[in-house]
Amino acid sequence: MTETGVALRPRPLAFLPKALFDPQKPLRYVAIAWACAFFPSLLLSALVSQLVPDAGPEFPKVDPGLLLFLLVVFAPVVETLIMGTVLLVLERFVGFLPAVLISSLGWGIAHSMQALAWGLVIWWPFLIFSIVFLTWRRRSLAAAFGLPMLIHGLQNLGPALILVTGLSS
Repeated sequence: MTETGVALRPRPLAFLPKALFDPQKPLRYVAIAWACAFFPSLLLSALVSQLVPDAGPEFPKVDPGLLLFLLVVFAPVVETLIMGTVLLVLERFVGFLPAVLISSLGWGIAHSMQALAWGLVIWWPFLIFSIVFLTWRRRSLAAAFGLPMLIHGLQNLGPALILVTGLSS
């Protein structure tokens, strides 16, 4: 920690942009965090789909508007509420880096229960969402929950649009 209470970038995460650990300029921060979550997860997804073709999750056949809502609003809100609550406890007992790693691993395992390949991809964005939560927690609890929800919704938007438009078939 610095004198301002902002978490320093842990050495194992030093390859990530320094700005990801500095709760300043929320709009700029959202763009940086979204890029850190989205582009590596695309790369992971491409790699996993080559290793395990057709092993992604099955989504329910529901109204496209409902599916879009579920993926872009509902899931990010509910998952962030769960993730943030767990992170608040974890950080208190094990510190920033272990909390982030345990959280991302836990979310990867949880998503693997629906589809193994999905969990292999999902851990990465949840690593970023967990960093976002704990970084912004130093500013406010509302920002700690709100920013990961927004970034998670943006993360899901592209794939959700592909699903609802039928481009994934």
